[in-house]
Amino acid sequence: MSEVLLASEGMTRRFGGLTANQNVNIQLERGVLHALLGPNGAGKSTCINMLSGDLPPSEGAIRYKGEDITGLTAYQRSRIGIGRSYQRTNIFPKFTVLENCRLAAQSRKPRPWSLFTDALRMPEAVERARAAINEAGLSGREDRVAGTMSHGEQRQLEIAMVLATDAEVLLLDEPLAGMGSEESAQMVTLLNRLKATRAILLVEHDMDAVFAVADRITVMVNGQVLESGSPEQIRNSPDVQAAYLGHEAEHE
Repeated sequence: MSEVLLASEGMTRRFGGLTANQNVNIQLERGVLHALLGPNGAGKSTCINMLSGDLPPSEGAIRYKGEDITGLTAYQRSRIGIGRSYQRTNIFPKFTVLENCRLAAQSRKPRPWSLFTDALRMPEAVERARAAINEAGLSGREDRVAGTMSHGEQRQLEIAMVLATDAEVLLLDEPLAGMGSEESAQMVTLLNRLKATRAILLVEHDMDAVFAVADRITVMVNGQVLESGSPEQIRNSPDVQAAYLGHEAEHE
């Protein structure tokens, strides 16, 4: 059996009288890319925000490697191995690729005033940064200024920054948004490579990409899990088709 790295149990979030997530149980396993789908307003963002620590659950528990981390902040979760990317690209546009990744690597073991320390005096952080750049497919672009890169490269850089923190769980919120077909194909290749040693949760609207890369899919509707299963099970589910995928789920 695959190793469960991150799991939610009865995860619920209420905003006043509105229940955005209700009794959501999800398991993220090493070596498995788990896609989270649903129409707008289904509760996907709330779910990933609770798993990452950006939002506390109203009820339920979140466990990392069996330990209860429900009360940990996003910063604390990042330091134990849970990485997060956002819908909007979250990089330092005036810094180079290497500087972006070095700062991310430093966050795992911060030191006073380390932001202003000469990079050459932090060989471990630089080494992790270079390894993450290579793994994210950005080798040779270490000295590029991030803001001058293409949209697809910036999304790769954001993932490289997550990798530089030694994250074992990757929570990726629409990493293919705004990409053309070529960049999307490159991102799918990257995700397939990354999932071999990590657990990945992917929130994405590109159905072709999802079915090309996902090992397991959970579909949410109105804040609740409608169905969870293999891509083939989800593709052929009448309930899922009626609620969300419709004819887009059918083979052309």
